[in-house]
Amino acid sequence: MPGSSGTGAVTRSTLRQQIADALRDEVLGGRLQPGQEFTVKEIADQYGVSATPVREALVDLSAQGLLDADQHRGFRVHEYSADDFRGIVEARSLVIDGMFQALTEGRLPQLRPDEPRVAAALAGVRRRGEEAQRAALAGEVTVLIGYDLRFWRELASVFGNPYLTDFLHRLRVQGWVYAVQQLRGLPDLRGRLWSQHTDLVDALVRRDTDSARAIVEAYNAHSLSLVEASSRA
Repeated sequence: MPGSSGTGAVTRSTLRQQIADALRDEVLGGRLQPGQEFTVKEIADQYGVSATPVREALVDLSAQGLLDADQHRGFRVHEYSADDFRGIVEARSLVIDGMFQALTEGRLPQLRPDEPRVAAALAGVRRRGEEAQRAALAGEVTVLIGYDLRFWRELASVFGNPYLTDFLHRLRVQGWVYAVQQLRGLPDLRGRLWSQHTDLVDALVRRDTDSARAIVEAYNAHSLSLVEASSRA
């Protein structure tokens, strides 16, 4: 029946996304290490599901740059280098700066902090930033990553371009895949992780893009220095 077929497709699509999300968390949590190999069958057995949604999820993660596909050996967690990380930081900086530039030039008249929809969205982003700050100050990397990704995704979505939002999110995930491996080599991260999320939101609420740019530039410099310090540790 057509209804049954449609329900099956939705279920498989949902399962595909759940598996992709779970595996992404495994990579970001450092439980799946760079270079680690696995097959569709191994993942399907691990989650107790059929091979089809697993294969689709792994293909999705490959397209996002988190996995490498090998026709004969299955999949492998992508290994990012320090140069890759620097390139990712530069790319995400250009995306964010473009958003700020559009705001400065008045090309986003709908982005008025006093407009109820925007005010509500920014208030939600700020709450997410507060959670990220708490995790950063406590040195809880895994918790920080979750809130940090949601913070930036929700902040970017306020600017109203879903393509830029998705692109920035992908860059941030890729950056964390590299960074988390380096940061876990440091003995104590309390107070050493970037925690100016709410300062950035407050600057944007004031439409103070100069301050917002300065915050992001300081964040990028901090990220690069911390990761480089961890690689020498």
